Amino acid sequence: MFSFSVSFSLFTTAFLAATVLPVASEGALAAALALSGEPWALLIGVASLGNVLGSIVNWGLGRLSSSSSYAGRLKIAPKTLAKAEIWYRKWGRASLLFSWAPVFGDLLTVAAGAMREPLHIFIPLVAIAKTGRYLAVAAAVSGFI
Repeated sequence: MFSFSVSFSLFTTAFLAATVLPVASEGALAAALALSGEPWALLIGVASLGNVLGSIVNWGLGRLSSSSSYAGRLKIAPKTLAKAEIWYRKWGRASLLFSWAPVFGDLLTVAAGAMREPLHIFIPLVAIAKTGRYLAVAAAVSGFI
């Protein structure tokens, strides 16, 4: 049985979690998997879609802003963002596979936009990372159910 409210709440939480806002979506997914009765593939897909779209917003913020000014606009410590840019320069596109990581992964997605990573390359790499994280959450939840 499809529940719009469960899916919408999960999507919104995952979307916000992908931005630089301090929101965690893993707990919301774990709760939905354990309690909602919804198909797991649907819940993982909804969370992944929301999280990837939130990352695209970060990419867009980075793309629209110059690398010297976007940290101040986003209220991100310049030192923290500089670390993300250094990591991105060193590891390149492959660093987007770490976009699942809390806080730092979000900064990588902003840095990718600022460094003009093409969206058609950005999306698949981020989707792999974000979906992989949610699959790991689902595997952990299945061990407790």
